[in-house]
Amino acid sequence: MTETFISWGMDADWAWGVATVAGILLIALPLMLAVAMIIYADRKIWAAIALRRGPNVVGPFGLLQSFADGLKVFLQETIIPTGANRGLFLIAPIITFTVALMAWAVIPFNSGAVLADINVGLLYILAISSLGVYGVVLSGWASNSKYPFFSAMRAAAQMISYEVSIGFILVGVVLYADSFNLNEIIKAQQGHGLGIVNAFGFNLLLFPLAVIFLIASLAETARAPFDLTEAESELVAGYQTEYSSMSFALFWLGEYANVLLMATLNAVLFWGGWLPPLNIDLIPWFDIPGIIWLFAKILFFFFIFSWVKATVPRYRYDQLMRLGWKIFLPISLIWIFLISGWLMLTRYS
Repeated sequence: MTETFISWGMDADWAWGVATVAGILLIALPLMLAVAMIIYADRKIWAAIALRRGPNVVGPFGLLQSFADGLKVFLQETIIPTGANRGLFLIAPIITFTVALMAWAVIPFNSGAVLADINVGLLYILAISSLGVYGVVLSGWASNSKYPFFSAMRAAAQMISYEVSIGFILVGVVLYADSFNLNEIIKAQQGHGLGIVNAFGFNLLLFPLAVIFLIASLAETARAPFDLTEAESELVAGYQTEYSSMSFALFWLGEYANVLLMATLNAVLFWGGWLPPLNIDLIPWFDIPGIIWLFAKILFFFFIFSWVKATVPRYRYDQLMRLGWKIFLPISLIWIFLISGWLMLTRYS
């Protein structure tokens, strides 16, 4: 994009700046629209599973329901509790929303179609996703209320517990791909399957890690059955209890942007990203743009997220901790050793 602006006679520095801003808007604006649409899709999936209609009044098929809800919260009054820390109370939802957007800078939507194609893209995502807990913790503490504070403590423990497992899972991915660059990680998945499965994006060696990563993604985004931070029977609405108006909406936007991000990471790290699902010459897979394949995989994983939320009951807190520390952590560690041994025998022998 920078070369395009330079060809129009723009100075190189200005061209780079304008191209960067244009790239950010090209990602952020469709992402906001996508968040509105997946909130609608989420509600429709829950309704279908519960044999209900879901949103069906505002706009054709209820498609404008999310925009109506957004307008409603925009027009509401922002109420700040008397005993709250005003500055932290207001900045907490902004942190949650901003951090949720920042991670998308390194997501490759097609071969070379990425805002920042950096060599440490995976480390960048790990660092940015770790910052998300600050918004939740600050909101719980700044509210100066018992239940939001309990929720903030739960969120901190939950995210740390599952980020440890996610970190080891990503070590396995990096060992196999031999790169931290997300484009290279996608390309490393071409045609692999221990020589058994001739498929793009399905790797038998990494499949157990893919399953653990999917479940850990639910916990990392505090989605059911791991939504202990918002357990309404125990904590009213958790860290969001004292929030209203746009500050409440920013938490929702951040949460769903994170859900989309985790669905995307599942597709990119283990299921081929923008690659077609199969490497078969008889079918013109490669005539379909890579971004279409990526969006299809994102929607598939988002459907799984919604399906789980609508059907699986909430875990107890001790079950949540046990799953993270006693099951996922040992399995991911053992699998790193297995991947290392396999690579030593095959690739580096």
